[in-house]
Amino acid sequence: MDALLHAVAKAVRAKGWMLATAESCTGGWIAKLCTDLAGSSVWFERGFVTYSNAAKQDMLGVQATTLAQYGAVSESVTAEMAAGALQHSRAQVAVSVSGIAGPGGGTATKPVGTVCFGWAVQGGEVRTATRTFEGDREAVRYQAVQYALSGVLQALT
Repeated sequence: MDALLHAVAKAVRAKGWMLATAESCTGGWIAKLCTDLAGSSVWFERGFVTYSNAAKQDMLGVQATTLAQYGAVSESVTAEMAAGALQHSRAQVAVSVSGIAGPGGGTATKPVGTVCFGWAVQGGEVRTATRTFEGDREAVRYQAVQYALSGVLQALT
């Protein structure tokens, strides 16, 4: 994870940009890792921890209709979260995460381990993805953080 994080930091800095995060199931883990790096204030702008639907609406502008139609764990919501993170920050690139880390909360269509992602780049389209990770709550969240950061790197290169 260290090599990935350093690669993200280098890629964001190389563009002269800043990164924002919009996190639900990861609870700020991505932002914490970013700010663990000395000098991250040059490239890390802010993190939103929006665990509740109300927080997603209030802080990121996620539409109530999107939440009602698709649920918080959906690419539609993570797309709005990522776009909202850009809109409500000074960052040029943003990542969003919303998922079901477990041990409960899963359904037949969205089992435990389902995590949705969004990546937004200023002036570009928002990319989204959904993955299902294996393991306990900690393992699901760790894999989600890793996948989210990998997506940031892809968005920048």
